[in-house]
Amino acid sequence: MDAGLLVLRLLAGLLIAGHGVQKVSFHLGGKGLAGGTEEFRHDGFRGGRLTAVVAGGSQIGAGLFLAAGLLTPLAAMAAMGVMTVAGTVKWPKGLWVQNDGYEYPLVLVVVSVALSLTGPGRWSVDHALGLTPWPLWLVLAAIVLGPTSGLLTRAVLHRTATAPSAPSAPEGAPRAQAAD
Repeated sequence: MDAGLLVLRLLAGLLIAGHGVQKVSFHLGGKGLAGGTEEFRHDGFRGGRLTAVVAGGSQIGAGLFLAAGLLTPLAAMAAMGVMTVAGTVKWPKGLWVQNDGYEYPLVLVVVSVALSLTGPGRWSVDHALGLTPWPLWLVLAAIVLGPTSGLLTRAVLHRTATAPSAPSAPEGAPRAQAAD
């Protein structure tokens, strides 16, 4: 069981961290901080550069802590938060990743939930420090707060799309009739 948890932690954690590296650098196929900033703007988020730095840093930190099995429920909570935001961006495209859907972020959220519930295993920093098992109330709080923080982040930072208003006609000008 410990070997399986180690493999799961390493794979999921390093993928999440790598996702963050792409947001803030040219490594791993990233487009640098300017590219990460533009990605967030394109996806309708406010905050520009700061949003890219915080998101990228959160993904890097959460991923590395998760991979190491360090403060596992808190690392998983942060991973759930950032991947929930990613899922909301992809939600309109449906589930499947071949359509740029939310399948991948959903899998990473569920893996983070599972690691919170099972704990990181014996081959982890948490175990070496004597931090396991984590109290159930803390694990459940992390599972609720992770996705909730992602949804709140989306609500606060995402611009609502508004249709451009048509210029108003000068006073006394004839108005166009609506087509049926």
